[in-house]
Amino acid sequence: MSRNAAELTHRLAREAEAVCRHYLSNGRRVGNYWQVGDVRNTSGRSMFVRLKGGDAGGRPAGKWTDAATGEHGDLLDVIRESCGLVDFHDVADEARRFLRLPRSEVKSDNRSRLPSVPTGSPESARRLFGMSQPITGTVVETYLRRRGITNLLGIDRLRSHPRCYYRPDADAPTETWPAMIAAVTDLQGHITGAHRTWLDPSGRDKAPVDTPRRAMGHLLGHAVRFGPASDVMAAGEGIETMLSLRCVMPDMPMVAALSAAHLGAILFPATLRRLYIVRDDDRAGDGAVAGLLDRARLAGIEAMVLSPRCSDFNEDLRNFDISALLAALRIQLAPEDVLRFLSTSVWTGAGDEIGTPP
Repeated sequence: MSRNAAELTHRLAREAEAVCRHYLSNGRRVGNYWQVGDVRNTSGRSMFVRLKGGDAGGRPAGKWTDAATGEHGDLLDVIRESCGLVDFHDVADEARRFLRLPRSEVKSDNRSRLPSVPTGSPESARRLFGMSQPITGTVVETYLRRRGITNLLGIDRLRSHPRCYYRPDADAPTETWPAMIAAVTDLQGHITGAHRTWLDPSGRDKAPVDTPRRAMGHLLGHAVRFGPASDVMAAGEGIETMLSLRCVMPDMPMVAALSAAHLGAILFPATLRRLYIVRDDDRAGDGAVAGLLDRARLAGIEAMVLSPRCSDFNEDLRNFDISALLAALRIQLAPEDVLRFLSTSVWTGAGDEIGTPP
């Protein structure tokens, strides 16, 4: 451990309970320990953080062990995992912010126990996704349900991070906000990037920051995927747009390319025979649709456009009842896909029937 890391670890250990209350807020004190589900602040009781040092030869304050996984570490690890940080410089800055110390001017060296990876790289995206947790019971679930998205089954490519690192620019102070983390994958399912949507802690809306959405990693050709590749697929720009369509067509594989430019460049699964291009009602969306139509047809794939009544299908979902959305989609699908994807009852993620096709 570098001298910088050792000094920060010692200072954090003197404030062990305050560190736990801040970064492991889903836990509680039990005797001389802080008890929580895991180092990523999941609710539970398998991880124990020592709050005060033991006798001579005993474990010092701040050391923790997860009895369920065998993981162990110190309070710098707690900051790293709970905040979704990657390189030691960022972890040290966050620790200094918590301790109200000046920010470090020197990045970690090779002696640091936190191996560095390039900021924004696929590896940093994989780490961030791995640090996150399932969305059930989190602010991400609240946010999606408030936007009318009720079918939350089969979307394991979305996760929640309770304190995701946010920096407006290189010189601005660090902030942490809850975030929806989406895995961007290639056709083989390998994670190549991640998309972050920072949220207000209430789940009512996105976080009040300048750029509440940011992507990292390798995105070109890849996408956030819902359902395995098949002969029929729908592709659009936004995550919420595609999740809105899944509420009425839960069995159709769908991908979110994250932007108009990336939508035009998505790679096609080898099995694909028909592509539904989900249009956003703006100039950039029209350009992406035109380019993707040409690419699909050159590849021998039938391409059809699905158009919303409002600016996008999430706005449609929130402004019209489910039968109106089903009716609008029914006349835009190929007849065989009406029978395949719209002829059965549509269910919410909670198991309640919300409508049948007209």
